[in-house]
Amino acid sequence: MNIVVDANVYLAVILNEPEKQIIIEHTKGVDLISPEVLPYEIGNALAAMFKRKRLNKEQIMKSFDIFNTIPSYLAPVNIARALDISCMFNIYAYDAYYLELAERLKIPLFTFDKQMKNIAKNLEIKLIDIES
Repeated sequence: MNIVVDANVYLAVILNEPEKQIIIEHTKGVDLISPEVLPYEIGNALAAMFKRKRLNKEQIMKSFDIFNTIPSYLAPVNIARALDISCMFNIYAYDAYYLELAERLKIPLFTFDKQMKNIAKNLEIKLIDIES
């Protein structure tokens, strides 16, 4: 099975958030797919945590190393369709990239972002929901 995985799910794993173990259980034996911009998005999120003094440089570097060990396929995005989704729902293009992939590939989306979940339902994209 393939699923599109949002950056916030990767961050929960690499930062040892409480959801880490259940995420690992739900993704065991599953092929993880994300937009090819994922490493940049993860890097930006880690840099933001450094800027807010949530993580130090050593923790950031270690977190990015952990991220690089997670097997995932980085897929090209149909940016025109993603921009269409972005404008339709007034969201950032980065969020629309995940929705575009899940919609086009007809596979579930795994995210913790409530707004993205609502949009996915509107677009008839199946969700991986660990909160049930």
